[in-house]
Parts: sequence; structure tokens; C-alpha cells
Amino acid sequence: MAHALALLASASRREALLDWLDRQSLAVNGFPLLTSAELAERLGNDPRTAQLRVTPLAALAEGGDIQVAAKVLAREVDLVVAFLDPELPAGTPPDAGLLIRACELAGVPLALNAATAELALRGLSHGRSAYLVFNPVAGQGDANADLALIRSILEPQLLVTVLLTRAGTDPGDQCRELVALLQARPADEADNAMIVACGGDGTVSAVAGAVAGTGIPLGVLPRGTANAFASALFIPTDLVAACETILAGHTHVVDAARCNDVPMTLLAGVGFEAGMVDRATRELKTMLGPLAYVLAGAQQLASQQPFRARVDIDGTVTDVQAAAITVANVAPATSVLAQGFGRVIPDDGLLEVTIASPATRLQGLNALASLLTSAVVQSPANHPDLLCLRASRITITTDPPQRLVIDGEMLEADPVTFTCLPGALTVFAPLPPP
Repeated sequence: MAHALALLASASRREALLDWLDRQSLAVNGFPLLTSAELAERLGNDPRTAQLRVTPLAALAEGGDIQVAAKVLAREVDLVVAFLDPELPAGTPPDAGLLIRACELAGVPLALNAATAELALRGLSHGRSAYLVFNPVAGQGDANADLALIRSILEPQLLVTVLLTRAGTDPGDQCRELVALLQARPADEADNAMIVACGGDGTVSAVAGAVAGTGIPLGVLPRGTANAFASALFIPTDLVAACETILAGHTHVVDAARCNDVPMTLLAGVGFEAGMVDRATRELKTMLGPLAYVLAGAQQLASQQPFRARVDIDGTVTDVQAAAITVANVAPATSVLAQGFGRVIPDDGLLEVTIASPATRLQGLNALASLLTSAVVQSPANHPDLLCLRASRITITTDPPQRLVIDGEMLEADPVTFTCLPGALTVFAPLPPP
């Protein structure tokens, strides 16, 4: 159990412990907590502490403090916080002598009041490292102010190292160098590290592609135009709330994918989507924000030509005439062309494939409207010009060759093979809504 905290308190000191937990909520939120049965019940019933991840042990009268001491000696606890009543007779549980002896033998800090508990927690938190890959040109805000805000929230609990992305350098390449350094460390040091991507979807996808399959947890701080990855996983687009999501410590294991040899986190588009993204230049996004994609989409709809496509899905070959093919791994409802099933499931081990084959511009508008409706009601589209499939592997060959967009980046490749990588990413994210 990594970085577990043990909490104990005499009956007269429980309220003082809850007050301390309330003041340290951001720091404590990221840790699993062990405590006696009666204290666990008190924490669960108090709105200040009900969100904490608590594992109850036995009640004090039944040896709860002895269980804590045993876990300390088994190296399963990294800090013991025990608010004890000094006026109680020696040996009254929680037994101070027992805890002191166990912590001394195991070399585990023991904090007996709020001041020492805060210092010990700060030192323990700084044993966790966050490597922040920060894109200063993403978004429309003040990069220096945003970076200062991020550090002010994260650094009391994490040791933050900032890596600025460089013009002309793939953030994924920078991140792969970092991953190699982390993987070369001793296992206990590597396990305490996370990588945080701060920027638009291009930066987030590049970093996620480098982290996929490594087991290193990924934090996301969205500063882009669409912030599709964050939206799909319900990560707040507000920087303060996004930082608090990382500190809360909840993770979601999701799939990743590859297109030929290129990592893919979000989605890829052939035809319409590629043309739309190509038209939505950085200058246009700076001026219009998300409306840039609406304008670019309208322009592309007027000029998009149909093409022939041979689609090999898990060994079954289909020939179609299409205007757009979208292959999605993770996508929010706003990625309309990916909504053939009404919802893209990020952790099912499959890719969602939506093929639009309208013969006229009016049919294309009707197909888009059907996809939009599917996204709103979260149910599969029912339109004759839409073919919707799920697959773990798909190969697409087009005639004439079409441009390809992967996670917002334009590429040229034909044929293209998409492969799902189930459970390859561990992402800090809030619990999804019911």
C-alpha cells in the first residue's frame, strides 16, 4: 500500500483530528487512510471528511491500535497521526508506547499533534514528484500567470519540476526522454512520480502517447481551445479545479491506441474531419476559440468530395463510398463525428468507428444532425448514411488517398491501421457522474 496514512485519536481528541483533516484536505485527499472502526465511522458521517478514502480496522477496544502497529512494522504505513489524550492512563488505547515502539523500529514518522502532523505530511507529500510538461503557447491566457497559479496549488503537496515545450520539438519526444529517466530509477522512486500535461489537446495527446503502457500516472491541466480529452473524462477545464483533481488522487484507467506507428489518444479522422482541422488554423483558433471549428466545418462541408474506402475490421473487409471516417478512442460529445454510438466508451478495449457516406450536401447535413442528436441523447444513430462499428483493430485504404488527422495533427498515410491498447493509460480524473 503506497503512501498510506494511519489515523488514531482518543475519544476526547477526535474533533481536533477532524479539524486538522479539514485544514489539510487537499494534501490528505491523495492518500489511502487506515484508522480504527469508530474513527472511520466518525469520518464518514462528517461532511468535512466524508470524501476521504478510509479503510477501517478493528475498534480500539478490539485492538485497532495493535493492527496499526502491525502494519507499521510490515512497512505498509508511511505516517502515523495519533491525537492522544495525555491525561489518560498509560496503556489506554490508542497506546502511545505501542505506537512509539513500532514507529521507531520501522523508521516511520509519528505525529502526536497538529503542528508535527502538518510538517510530517508536507515532507511525505514532497516524496511525490510531478513532472509538469507545460506548453506556454497553448490557449489564450497568460502563460506565466497560469504556471505560477499551478505551482502555488501543487507544490505544497508535490515536488514539481517544469519542462517547457519547445517550438519545433515534439512534446512526445521530450516526454519519452523523461519516461526513460523515470524508468531507470529504483522502483520505489519511480512509483512516486507522475507526469502532468498542461496545454491543448495536441500537447495532452503527445504526452499521453509517451506515457501509455508505462504505468506512470498522467495528470491533465487543460489550457487549449477544445480540451476534448479533459471533457471526455470529466476533468475540469478550470485550472484550479483541475489541479485539485490531481491532488485528490482518483484515477481512471482508459485505453490508448496507435495509428500505424503514431500514438493516438483521442481520435482520427479521414476526409471531412481532416479538412476541417486543417482549416482551423492557430490564428483562427486564437481569434474565435471553439467557434473556429464551426467555421472551418462549414467551409469543409461545402468542398468535401466523396472517396472510396476499403475497410478491414478485425479481418472482415467492406468497400464503401464515404465523405468522412472517424475512429475514436476517447472523445467528448462535442466531437460530433465520433458519436455514431451516441457515446465513446474510453475503457472498453475497443475503438468506435463511424463512417458517413452521404451522396449530397443535404444528406450530409442530415447525417450530422443525426450524430448530434445521438450525442445529446447518448443512443446509437439511426440514419441510412451512417455505418457504426466497434473494433479492436481496423485498416483503412482510400481512393483517392485522403489526408488524415490524428489528435489534431495532420498526417499523410495510406493505408492506415488503428490498434486499440486496452487499459494503457492511468489518468487522474474525478469519479464520473452516475
